[in-house]
Amino acid sequence: MIILLNKFCWAIATALIVLLGIYFTWKLKGIQFNVRAMIESFKKKKGDKNGISPVSSLMMVLAGRIGVGSIAGVALAIYIGGVGSVFWMWVIAFVAASSTFIETVLGIKYKEHDEGDIYKGGPSYYMKNGLGLKKLGSIYAIIVLIAYIGGFLGIQSNTIVKSFDSIFPVPTIVIATIICFSTAIVIFGGVSKIVNVTNKLVPIMTILYVGIAFIIVLKNISLFPTVLLTIFKDAFHIKSFLSAFLPTMIVGIQRGIFSNEAGLGTGSLASSTTSDTDAVRNGFIQVVGIYITTLLICTSTAFVILTSDYYVVSFHDINGIEMTQYAFTYHLGNLGNYIVFGSIILFSFSTILTGYYYGESCLKYFFSKLHPKLLFLLKISAILVVFLGCFLSPSILWNLVDVFVAFLAMINMPILYFLLQDVINACDDYHKKL
Repeated sequence: MIILLNKFCWAIATALIVLLGIYFTWKLKGIQFNVRAMIESFKKKKGDKNGISPVSSLMMVLAGRIGVGSIAGVALAIYIGGVGSVFWMWVIAFVAASSTFIETVLGIKYKEHDEGDIYKGGPSYYMKNGLGLKKLGSIYAIIVLIAYIGGFLGIQSNTIVKSFDSIFPVPTIVIATIICFSTAIVIFGGVSKIVNVTNKLVPIMTILYVGIAFIIVLKNISLFPTVLLTIFKDAFHIKSFLSAFLPTMIVGIQRGIFSNEAGLGTGSLASSTTSDTDAVRNGFIQVVGIYITTLLICTSTAFVILTSDYYVVSFHDINGIEMTQYAFTYHLGNLGNYIVFGSIILFSFSTILTGYYYGESCLKYFFSKLHPKLLFLLKISAILVVFLGCFLSPSILWNLVDVFVAFLAMINMPILYFLLQDVINACDDYHKKL
C-alpha cells in the first residue's frame, strides 16, 4: 500500500517539477544558465557583517543536499534505470534549478527575523506572507517535522551504522552513542553552531570526494569517451519506448530530484537564514548549489561506477551503496572501501544537522517566539530519533519519508507558480541596479 502510494505521489510530484520547471525557465528567460551573474554573486559583499553570509547559508543547504543519495542514489538509478538515467539526472538539474532560484528569492523576500542576526523563512513563510495561506503553511511545516525530524534523521544514522558494519565490527550501541553525542554538541549550540560546522564540513567532504573521483577518471581517461557516448545513447533508447526509454528517463529524473531537492522548498529553509537581503543574488548562489550537487557529486559517483566492471556482479536486494563500494574497490583496492565509508559518515552527519534545522525552522513557524523548553524538547526528540534509527530497519521509514517528501513538492510547486510575478519583479529591479 505504501509503495503504491509512494509511486502515485511521486508521479504527480515529478510531473509538477518537470513541467513547471520548464515553464519557469521560459518565464525567467533561462536565468539558471546565467553563469556570469552566478560568478558576480559570489564577488559581492554581504549586507550585514555580523549575520550569516549567503555562502554560509549555501554550505548549510549543501549539507542537506549532499547526502547518501549522492552515493547510493546514483548507483540505484544506474541499476534500475540503466546508464542513460545519468543523462536525465543532468537534465532535471538544469530544469529544476529555476525552481530553486524562485524558492530562494521568495524565501529571502518573505523571511522573518529569528534571533540576533539570524532569520527564518522558507515555503511556510512565503505561503503565509505572500499569499495569506497560513493554514497551508502550517500543513507544509508539519510535514517537514514528520518527514525530517520523525524519519529522515534516523535514516541517516542507520546508514552510518551500516557503513561501520562493513568495515569495523563495532557494537551498534557505541556508534549510536557517538553519533548522538556529536549531534547534541552541534544542535545545542544553536543555528550559528550548525552553520559554522557545515561551513567547514561541506567544502572538505566535497573536495575530497570529487578529487578522488577525478583521479579515478584520469586513470581511466581512455574509457571516458565511451562512457559519455553510452550515457547519451542509452538515454534515448527509443526502439523500446515503454520498456527502456520511459523508465530510464523517469528514474533519472526522480533520482535527480532526490539528490538536489529542487522544487521541494526545503533548500529555502536554510538559505533564508542569511542576513543578506539581496534575494536575486542569493538565488544565483543557490543555483550553483544545485550544480555542485548533481553535476559534481552525483556525476563523480556515476563516472566511478561506469568505469568499473559493475555489470558483471550480481547484486541482491540492492540499496545502491554496495554498487558504489564495489566500484571504488575495483579502482583503488581496499582503500576504496574506506573512502566510501568516510564519505558516508561525512555526508550523513552533515545531512542530520541540516535536517534538524529544517525541523527547528518549521516549529518556529507556529510561534512568534518559541519557548526554550519547546525547543529543548525538539532537540531531545531529534537525538532520540537519531539513536533509534541506528537500530531500526530503514526500509519502511524510507517509503514513508518518500511519500511525505512528494507531498512537499506537490504543495510547494503550485505556490511557486502563483508567486512567480514577485520573482520576475525582483529580477527586473536587480537588473536595473546593475
